[in-house]
Amino acid sequence: MPIARVSDLQYIAHAVPDLVAERKFYGETWGLTEVAEAHGKVYFAAEGSAYPFVVRLRQDDEKKTDLIGFSAASRADVDAIFAQAVAAGATPIAEPGPAAGPAGGYAARFFDPDGRAIEVICDTENRVARTLKPGEAIPVGLSHIVLHSPDMKGLLKFYEDALGFRVSDWIGQFMVFMRCNPAHHRLAIMGGPPALNHVAFDVSSVDEMMRGLARMTRDGVKLSWGPGRHTAGNNTFTYYLTPNGNAVEYTSDLEDVDEATWVPTTFEMRPDITDQWGTGRIIMGNVPHVTANADKGLWCVPA
Repeated sequence: MPIARVSDLQYIAHAVPDLVAERKFYGETWGLTEVAEAHGKVYFAAEGSAYPFVVRLRQDDEKKTDLIGFSAASRADVDAIFAQAVAAGATPIAEPGPAAGPAGGYAARFFDPDGRAIEVICDTENRVARTLKPGEAIPVGLSHIVLHSPDMKGLLKFYEDALGFRVSDWIGQFMVFMRCNPAHHRLAIMGGPPALNHVAFDVSSVDEMMRGLARMTRDGVKLSWGPGRHTAGNNTFTYYLTPNGNAVEYTSDLEDVDEATWVPTTFEMRPDITDQWGTGRIIMGNVPHVTANADKGLWCVPA
């Protein structure tokens, strides 16, 4: 029987101690558009994306990842993915039914094996996406997320069996890149305590990434790593931290995969693989972000 698959990464939901600062960052500095506020939650959309929102924020005493949202093509797919997830070892949170939130829809929720709350959703009230103008260095939409897991291969298998992800490439045994549509990766997994490493946002081009870097610098946001270009996915990168310490990335040029011909590659773990230009660490003191602690939101039913 064919496996049901999610079709995209749709949103990420954070809880933060300083909602005022995080809200200002995403809306005024990062370049998202605030579209709704309800029940203590603030929703942000990306101008180049039809999804009703790509980031959700709320106030909490501790920084947490509340929820990761993936889209599905139909209600039948939501039903099937929920059943697959439970069969693959997920702990149910909410069976398929009407979705919470300002955009409506039909959704199911469950915990992945590490305890992250996952939502699979369809039939939301979407926005009208627009084509960004040259020089408009703001996110087109979400690109990908990277997770840490103490059982990297076990979590990989779960996302294959439960959500229909496919492996695109490996960097040694250090990191695996996975896709759910033609984009080379919407999800990557690394070893370590269960946590969110970073959230990446697509911009229109390497020029817009660099203009975004200039804006971040003007606004006093420190560059964490970059600019550079990865090998797996061939995408460019700059990384930053939000006011509450969430790692975010501007990326461009992520390659597409031809499902009929793509063969995963295992790249050697070398500096020129993680940054093929060799420019990512030329600014002294700027190093890749490191997540050392388990996420405080694990096994918490989303608010």
